[in-house]
Amino acid sequence: MIEEKTLLHIPIMLREAAQFLNLQYGENFLDCTFGGGGHSRYFLENYPNITLFAIDRDPQVVPHAEKLRKEFGHRFQFFTCPFSTIDQLSLPPLRGIFFDFGISTLQLDNETRGFSFRYHTPLDMRMDPQRGMAACEFLETADRRQLIEAIRDFGEERHWRKIITLILSHRGSEVIQYADTFAECIAKNLPKKSHEKIHPATRTFQGLRIAINKELEEIRTALPKAFKQLDQGGRLVAISFHSLEDRIVKQFFNEKAGKAIDCHEKWNGRCSVAEILTKKPITPTDAEIASNHRSRSAKLRALEKF
Repeated sequence: MIEEKTLLHIPIMLREAAQFLNLQYGENFLDCTFGGGGHSRYFLENYPNITLFAIDRDPQVVPHAEKLRKEFGHRFQFFTCPFSTIDQLSLPPLRGIFFDFGISTLQLDNETRGFSFRYHTPLDMRMDPQRGMAACEFLETADRRQLIEAIRDFGEERHWRKIITLILSHRGSEVIQYADTFAECIAKNLPKKSHEKIHPATRTFQGLRIAINKELEEIRTALPKAFKQLDQGGRLVAISFHSLEDRIVKQFFNEKAGKAIDCHEKWNGRCSVAEILTKKPITPTDAEIASNHRSRSAKLRALEKF
């Protein structure tokens, strides 16, 4: 079985997130990615004037939300739903909305979810285990175009051709049914490079997870809805962990700020309806990275609505 360092649930850039959300002024805020509740707890404990709403599509985080509800009473309310559906909730005008994209440590460390290399468990990877297609089923049934999108585009894996060949050759076997056996198969068949700091299956697992959960589509759908929910002067704060997420956030912020969406687009004179508060993304301090290795790739961007 492949060994992987045990991770603790440590929320990332707590003070920075709170600062850019302007929590000190009170009113209503929304945590769109509750997870283990680390950010929500910090916000509620340190800013007693706020009311916090939180959502997550993973039903297994409900017990963590219930603890906060009992502790903070009417100041905290939780909804089980994808953040792409926030326009369907009955929410008051919001002064701040927070996103912390990607997988939570609680999901990664859960032996039954199939996100981690460590466990001999069915390769599931669904954020909501009650909906959609498990990753092992996707590997058995996806056509080549879908596999290319998942492994090459979402996983940004340079050896995508070799990995797709492995997947196709192992269909009908247990190799692609379980997290550890699939990761071991990839590790045995990819070129070994001593300078690589991540496991050879890391990018493939990332790409599968993004594909299974439609994570990028969720972000593209949620950001405009979140912006619409903001009150005048409200702020949108997002933490991303890889370039695909961060690119979507950056382009959306540029659009709202009236700037060229990316380097390929000429400025078209669109009106500015917001101000970007982070000229460059905020990154964790060296001390935070040293204490929480997962934070090393995090980037925080913030936007204020006019």
